[in-house]
Amino acid sequence: MKFYNREIEIAELRRIRELAFTRNSRMTVVTGRRRIGKTSLVKKALADNTDIPLLYFFTARKTEAALATDFVREAREKLKIYIPDGLIKIADVIKYLFEVAKSRSFTIVIDEFQEFQNINPSVFSELQNLWDSYRQETKMNLVLSGSVLSMMKKIFTDAHEPLFGRADNIIRLKPFRIGVIKDILYDYNPFYSNEDLLALYSITGGIPKYIELLCDNGYITAEAMLKFTVSIMSPFIDEGRNLLITEFGRDYGTYFSILLTISEGKTTQSEITAMLGDVAIGGHLERLENTYNIITKYRPVFAKPNSKNTVRFRIADNFLQFWFRFIERNRSMIELDNYDDLTALILAQYPTYSGYMLERYFRQKLAEEGGFRELGSWWEPKLGIEASEIDIVGIKTDNRKALVAEVKRQLRIYDHKKFMAKIERIKNSALAQYEMETKLFTMEDM
Repeated sequence: MKFYNREIEIAELRRIRELAFTRNSRMTVVTGRRRIGKTSLVKKALADNTDIPLLYFFTARKTEAALATDFVREAREKLKIYIPDGLIKIADVIKYLFEVAKSRSFTIVIDEFQEFQNINPSVFSELQNLWDSYRQETKMNLVLSGSVLSMMKKIFTDAHEPLFGRADNIIRLKPFRIGVIKDILYDYNPFYSNEDLLALYSITGGIPKYIELLCDNGYITAEAMLKFTVSIMSPFIDEGRNLLITEFGRDYGTYFSILLTISEGKTTQSEITAMLGDVAIGGHLERLENTYNIITKYRPVFAKPNSKNTVRFRIADNFLQFWFRFIERNRSMIELDNYDDLTALILAQYPTYSGYMLERYFRQKLAEEGGFRELGSWWEPKLGIEASEIDIVGIKTDNRKALVAEVKRQLRIYDHKKFMAKIERIKNSALAQYEMETKLFTMEDM
């Protein structure tokens, strides 16, 4: 797949490089979940000029001495300089390169930087000392990249960590926006349907590698995407597990149970607790939200920030939502190699599931188009009657205007009378002072 988007990030990386080479060394941190394209971005942005050496170091899980040997080999090749044998510590290699950077400008990229926590955690404090000593008298562009978000956050934003406050810039890479997903799908399938677009959005959530796996292999229709995702040869089968066990470590069982429960539609803390046998999960939910950034907490528009009885949780990542709902939930079928029945089950359940994802699609689409200061959903607590729930409520930047919208996968299931009744309820309770615009979004509006 060709390189798409990221113009802002490329421009920022090149701006920082220019500062490093004309003033003094700069440290940039690039973070983002696995498969989001950090390495591709850095190489695209910084390998543009063959006259400027770029040293790329990948932090594999080796001994420190073996890694130091790899780093020395890369430095000798790219800088065409003499480096003595016998450097077996990463700090010694970097110190040598800082000495070189007193008279030469070059870029160093250290990928999967958080792995030093497993190899030799003292590298972090040693790098801090070197950075503080050499930064002002050298012209090195140092880029540190990592995909274990919780560890990268701790290394660079925890006040008790040695590298706290040392990064000049932190670039957090996000999934592709909807417009980019459309552009990619059009390039592979100019006659794509909105059903195809919704499937690509629902499965990948805009993660570049996942889009590449589908599109480069020719899976460019909704049915083909779904069948491949759960096939015996699919790289997606163990992707969620590999992604999350790296984050959670040995304590992944409870986290998986919580995420599986949320993916099945149990979204309040009381519902999740009941499904897990009344075990205490408050700490797990807090870490899933604030440490791992895997779930988000949401309330009805206008709800008070501290109101607990209206809080719901959702999995923020589309792929993980899909993976837990369809793959992890049916792990027993996979272990039996029963991929035919698994495929049939998913094809049968997907239309209902995609209706939920269509709501998410339109909320994201409206947010990306702009013009709102608040955007979400609205519902009333269940007090002996059916809850009144509205899919999308947006408060526009013009304080006195609001958008109230229903999302339906198919027009034939839209009940105008019921929607108008909901409009009256929200008008009388939350939007009495607003001029309301009402809309119905369907597949045709994607």
